Amino acid sequence: MKVLLVGVGGVGEAIAAIAKPRKWMELIVLADYNLVRAKEVQAKLKEPKRFPAEWIDASKQELIEEMAKKYDVDLIMNACDPVYNVPIFDAAFNVGCNYMDMAMTLSTPHPEKPFEQCGIKLGDYQFERSKAWEEKGILSLVGLGVEPGMADVFAKYAEKHLFDEIEELGIRDGANIEIQGYEFAPNFSIWTTIEECLNPPVIWEKEKGWFTTEPFSEPEVFEFPGGIGKVEVVNVEHEEVLLMPRWVKCKRATFKYGLGDQFIGVLKTLHMLGLDNKEKIKVKGIEVAPRDVVAACLPDPAHLGDKMSGKTCAGTWVKGKKDGKDKEIYIYQVADNWDCMKTWGCQAVVAQTAFSAVIGMDLLEHGIWKEIGVIGPEAFDPDPFMEKMVDYGFPYGIKEM
Repeated sequence: MKVLLVGVGGVGEAIAAIAKPRKWMELIVLADYNLVRAKEVQAKLKEPKRFPAEWIDASKQELIEEMAKKYDVDLIMNACDPVYNVPIFDAAFNVGCNYMDMAMTLSTPHPEKPFEQCGIKLGDYQFERSKAWEEKGILSLVGLGVEPGMADVFAKYAEKHLFDEIEELGIRDGANIEIQGYEFAPNFSIWTTIEECLNPPVIWEKEKGWFTTEPFSEPEVFEFPGGIGKVEVVNVEHEEVLLMPRWVKCKRATFKYGLGDQFIGVLKTLHMLGLDNKEKIKVKGIEVAPRDVVAACLPDPAHLGDKMSGKTCAGTWVKGKKDGKDKEIYIYQVADNWDCMKTWGCQAVVAQTAFSAVIGMDLLEHGIWKEIGVIGPEAFDPDPFMEKMVDYGFPYGIKEM
């Protein structure tokens, strides 16, 4: 397989590192706006011919198309912040190659009732074009990271093997990771974190369909495995809620994230000051987006691995019935930062996000997953993915609740 990797931040680097030992991966083009960064990752991989570094502007669709044609790639892998999804997604369609991302096209809140009704939902732009992708015979595999991605596969696995009837699918994410030397330092893209945490969270119910609620609503304490323990989680906008009900029968779907009081406080302050705005404003004659300024002021998550300690857990809580009896489980994956740094040289949060994408490439390359159109992870047989998790160093667990 030949891949154009657009975006060589923390997750992009982890994708390349995890894919490197796989002989079926013929080529990964490390394309980034920051060429120095792309070359830094290339140097770590020590195979410049197999991992060429290229400059690219992900906002310029024509440049992505030119790069894909130059290397005759089979797949364009989007590892950028989702603000760039449209040009990358459209470039893959025009070139006629498969596409994959880990976060779908952005939402726009309802103009009058943002905390009650959906406006433009996550992924609407992509799903509206599914028929065109089918007619062209190519695949857009959307939302294949850890969450969304692995968690969605878990939902499908639960439906296939563990439940006769599912009442609720709830993605639950928590960690005990600490970062030395920083009072505030997100371990993932702050641009994406602001987007998903301050937008109205989406909930799905069979009787109502998709609807929204207030950010950080419905707090609950969830006990995570792996020694992480009890963490308060709250509603956050996330793709799983938009994906799972399309392919998995359930009565309710939610996503809750363990953010912590300090993190929520910082996000609320950014919003109050307008620093979460992604639209450009003029500052002393220079146009700049406030959110980009915030991101530039914070440390790069890709370079925090050696300062991080602890574990992160991602998983799917499922409540329903089996053989007429009530059943409640949590299917999860715990990633230890020390293990991830030792094995791949990448911190746990980005490594956990990246491995699913590489497994997806593996299954596509070997014809195990076969679909066309715009498809979420739940549309595929979950068993081959789950079987490969151990081989890739990310084993899953199932906890009876």
